[in-house]
Formats: sequence, structure tokens, C-alpha cells
Amino acid sequence: MGLSYLGIFHTVIGIIAIVAAVTDFIKKGKIDLSSSAGKIYFYLTLITSLTALGLSKHGGFNPGHIFALFIVILIVAAYFLHRKRAGNNKARFIETFLLSFSFFLSLVPTVNETFTRVPLGHPLAKAPTDAIIGQTLLGLFVLFIIGSVFQFRKQRRINKSL
Repeated sequence: MGLSYLGIFHTVIGIIAIVAAVTDFIKKGKIDLSSSAGKIYFYLTLITSLTALGLSKHGGFNPGHIFALFIVILIVAAYFLHRKRAGNNKARFIETFLLSFSFFLSLVPTVNETFTRVPLGHPLAKAPTDAIIGQTLLGLFVLFIIGSVFQFRKQRRINKSL
């Protein structure tokens, strides 16, 4: 697989963050920063994004690094809304969207790296431009849109009941 120690650490932490997010999506319909899974997602995604800055297949600053920095901005903004705007029901819409969008963006390099490395010896894709990667990301984007609509409607019901 050819991963450095930093790459292995980054991958393991990233997988745990994804599992935590999926757990919260299943239990609560969103990533909830007040839950254990939400906190795990936040902190491990932060670590994963920051460690991504030390990784590069092609050397130097690349689009993956921009993704990582953008994800950091999204989760930190969501954290700020969660902590500083706790009583503001409108802020929950933005917080939820930012966390879900950060999750979707995390899946872009995850799919790319996984499909170009697994299975060993005969990966599913030879390059990031292969159709299987594009089709998978399109499917995930459609799920993100559907999930965002679901989350928006659920949050609107919660806000009305308060």
C-alpha cells in the first residue's frame, strides 16, 4: 500500500471519524456535537485534516490540502455555532449543514484514495479521473442532498416545538 507512518495514522483516525459520523447519522439524523460520536467526529476530523497537510503523493501543496483546510474551517465554524449560539435555533440549520458538508467533503479524498489503492495489486481505479470514482462521488452527493433536505425538515420541526 505504500503508506508512511503519518499516512497510516491519518487513515486510522479518519476511518474512526467516519464511523463516528455514520453512528450519529443513524442515531440522531445528523452529526450532533453534544453527543459522544459527534465529539469524536469533530476532534478526529480536525486531526485527520491537519495530518493531511503533511501528506502528498506528488509533493508540495495540492488540491487535497485545500480540501483539508476547507474541512477545518467548516467544522470549526460549526463548533463555534454549537458553543456560542446554543440558544439560537436558526444557527442549528447552519451548524448541521456545515458538519454534513464537511463529512461529504471528507469522503471525496477517501473514495479517491481507497479506489486507487484497494484491492492491493488490482485497485478499482487507476486514477482519480476514472469513471467509478466519479459515479461513486455523484451517488454520495445525491445522498448528501437528500440527507440535507431531511435534516433541514427535521430541524424545522424541532425549532417549532421549542
